[in-house]
Amino acid sequence: MTVAALRTPDGRQGPGPMPGALLRMLDLALVRRAGGFLPGDHLAPGAGAGTELVQLRPYQVGDDVRQLDAAATARTGVPHVRLQVPERTLTTWLVVDVSPSMAFGTATRLKVDVAEGVAIAVARLATRRGGRAALLRAGAGEGLLPPHGGRHAQIAIERTLREGVAPDAEASRDALSRALVQAGRVARRPGLVVVISDFREDGWGAPLAALGARHSVVAVEVCDPREAALPSAGHLALVDPETGALVEVDTSRARVRERYAALEAERRESVRGGLRVAGADHIVLDTGQDWLRALGRGFDKRRASRRAPRDLPSRRSAEAAR
Repeated sequence: MTVAALRTPDGRQGPGPMPGALLRMLDLALVRRAGGFLPGDHLAPGAGAGTELVQLRPYQVGDDVRQLDAAATARTGVPHVRLQVPERTLTTWLVVDVSPSMAFGTATRLKVDVAEGVAIAVARLATRRGGRAALLRAGAGEGLLPPHGGRHAQIAIERTLREGVAPDAEASRDALSRALVQAGRVARRPGLVVVISDFREDGWGAPLAALGARHSVVAVEVCDPREAALPSAGHLALVDPETGALVEVDTSRARVRERYAALEAERRESVRGGLRVAGADHIVLDTGQDWLRALGRGFDKRRASRRAPRDLPSRRSAEAAR
């Protein structure tokens, strides 16, 4: 694994405590479009051998006769076959942004602290019942931890995430998009991809949409309250962590603060639109909140709004057909 030199940013607090009761809120069983390792836990796309009923339909020449449903055949007088959702081991791919902008934070912790906590929580849930987890870091070279299961995967991911972030002006401006492209190359079987970033660079929309065509994708956007608006603090000299450029601005001018707020609101709307077009589920966390509870609420909302798999009848329809 080739990585860039990383640093521990000033003020880093870590993700904080992660109580088991709150971790149980993040049940990955909400992912119904990726393969599962226990009956009913995770549904894979398509139909195949499994225990989750998808469809009852009349027998067609070429169907597996072992799938004939005796009850439906006797009731209708026409041979019927059962189609099931295949059960597979779920592989969760974590794409974590460690570019310099993630070293920012003015509230409880830095953005990289929240990103680390989200990745650790998801990795623990992904591996606790037989699944596997993998990690790619965006902004730290070609950093890849291949899929592994069990405690070994958890320890490796936690150790890697604690190495820090890329130094100012040393990360590529397309680091996130390159990491997403790499994820598309190595994640061949449909699974779950969790992208954790502040999405403050361009070019990630197309590779994220390509991932969404094969995988379930969850985008966790990490923000800081101070990014939404400038305080009235007089003349400031600011450094862009991504490029190292020095910017001087007079924050005492209301027009400057209003313009900044408008541009930031426009950027945030662009991120929302890009994630929507890519088909990713969007969860927003900020450095000033209880990120674990907010993550749980985000996953619950995602589960409530989940639709049935495309091109397949819903489970309720299949049961009604019986």
